[in-house]
Amino acid sequence: MTEHITAFDIAEHLETDDDIRDFLRESANNGSQSDFIHALSIATRAKGMTEVAKQVGVTRASLYKSLASDGNPRFETITKIVEALGCKLAVH
Repeated sequence: MTEHITAFDIAEHLETDDDIRDFLRESANNGSQSDFIHALSIATRAKGMTEVAKQVGVTRASLYKSLASDGNPRFETITKIVEALGCKLAVH
């Protein structure tokens, strides 16, 4: 018998807006800057790249490029993505 192992994709488990907010909050509070950008990428895939790209005002391809591991999104882009995901950036 051969075992089939599939990759775990967190995006598949972020089913609600609350799930996405909790995921981003955890990443922002406990991760690095690059961890947060990676979490934004995952949350954006969970919400729908096309939908988020429309809300942000960029193309889907541009959004993928900004959130890629070698991307360098502007703060304005990050803020718009966070807002499109139903969240706000805050300093406490």
